[in-house]
Amino acid sequence: MSWQSYVDDHLLCDIEGNRLTSAAIVGHDGSVWAQSDKFPQFKPNEITGIMKDFDEPGFLAPTGLHLGGTKYMVIQGEAGAVIRGKKGSGGITIKKTNQALIFGIYDEPVTPGQCNMVVERLGDYLVEQGL
Repeated sequence: MSWQSYVDDHLLCDIEGNRLTSAAIVGHDGSVWAQSDKFPQFKPNEITGIMKDFDEPGFLAPTGLHLGGTKYMVIQGEAGAVIRGKKGSGGITIKKTNQALIFGIYDEPVTPGQCNMVVERLGDYLVEQGL
């Protein structure tokens, strides 16, 4: 299965008649493995900051999480495994696997819990596969 099909079939799946706004799978080094059409063009230092927060939980809390120039307020996550952010009625979930970051960005009517479920389920599967 190609990385793009993971994005198209698993991250952008139907969620009670809705779907995530955008999604991507990005290597720890910032290389894009696969992404949806609307996934923001991010800067390398944004991925560096996200990776640092996984290593040092709370690193992004004072400044916020930035992706593609959009600032998200960092909310609860799982230290070293998941970062969650909120912006208005939408937000972002990032799951870290052994080799990649799984991104899901959502807007209403998708809920934070639905986004978390989709992103973290795929991330957990990839971790089980050694990826």
